[in-house]
Amino acid sequence: MSVVSLESDLIHYEVLGRGRPIIFLHGWVGSWRYWIPTMQAASITFRTYALDLWGFGDTAKRPEKYALEQQAILLNAFMDEMGIGKIALVGHGMGALVALTFIRQYPALVDRMVLTGLPLEDSLVHPRLISATMVELAEWLLGKAPAADAARLGAPRADPEAIRVSLVSLQSMQLVDLLSSLTAPTLFIHGLLDPVVELPPEELISRLPENTHQVVFEASGHFPMLDEASKYNRLLADFLALPSGESPRKLQLKDEWKRRIR
Repeated sequence: MSVVSLESDLIHYEVLGRGRPIIFLHGWVGSWRYWIPTMQAASITFRTYALDLWGFGDTAKRPEKYALEQQAILLNAFMDEMGIGKIALVGHGMGALVALTFIRQYPALVDRMVLTGLPLEDSLVHPRLISATMVELAEWLLGKAPAADAARLGAPRADPEAIRVSLVSLQSMQLVDLLSSLTAPTLFIHGLLDPVVELPPEELISRLPENTHQVVFEASGHFPMLDEASKYNRLLADFLALPSGESPRKLQLKDEWKRRIR
């Protein structure tokens, strides 16, 4: 297990591969561990990092740091500690919100983003996310598929308060304005069968800037990187291979997801 110490608190992370840096940010259920298959695929050509955010996995439980702004500060401090410069961010659920908060605070440090299961409005998040226990959330969102074992085992280690505070932070975010002003190329991935985050309305998607792109995975729930791992990894690789600054709308997408492009 790899850790860094920030202000006397231990922050857990793992790293694979060599090359340009990518940081994976987990969501509300699980920890860094469910990113392992995606990290392994990307680590062939990139240096991949994943860390446990405040309140999750093996990182310290510090309720005063559970707000999205504090999670973004954690990410910046981690990058400073590791000597990481400009990055690609891959966030899921809460991690996608942390990535958005991070780029708002540190825009010069982000080359591109992949935001999976991002609620484009706080009204699109199912209220059960805040009322259910961690075990109930894992059963609801993960099922019994072996591929989800890492997320299922990591879920009970999270502090439920970290979920609640992140959703309070979401309510105060001006998401539409923030998304409309994105300068870094950004790819949105949503699972059509996601029970916790509803698909954003077409009207909202149509207002996003030209350097953004949405793909809907029709056979995925809240964890497309686990439900349709091969497809997710291919799309991620294609996006990461684009020249810096190039819109993901120029991707040469595979036939199986062309029909669901936005």
